[in-house]
Amino acid sequence: MRKVILLAAMLLMPAIAISSEQKADEAAGPVVEYVEMTPKFTVNLAEPKKYLLVNIQLLVEGAEHVEKVKKNMPMLRHQIIMMFSGMQVADLQTMEQREALRIKTKEMLTESLTKIHGNEGFQDVFFSEFLVN
Repeated sequence: MRKVILLAAMLLMPAIAISSEQKADEAAGPVVEYVEMTPKFTVNLAEPKKYLLVNIQLLVEGAEHVEKVKKNMPMLRHQIIMMFSGMQVADLQTMEQREALRIKTKEMLTESLTKIHGNEGFQDVFFSEFLVN
């Protein structure tokens, strides 16, 4: 009888451990993921022979929202390219100007994703590389 109880306990231990892990994952909330907009953006600026090279990461919460963002990546890239191509070098020189551009980019993407999906999940925009030449 002891062997049967011991065997049953050993068989149930992994199931109990998995259940505890699932509850911990659910309590932790949705997964937050950085989505890289690849390839990097290389955009001609509004003045001759000047360009901007920028690598952009999007902060998205929840796997289902990551998929929505990826599905709409061509539209989002187009909007960013069009906005950046109207910039002047003088608009991109200081940290404050770059931060203002980041915020403007976030607002534009938030507006676009809100129209399509209600903007659930999209959190922020980060420039992980930024070069003006």
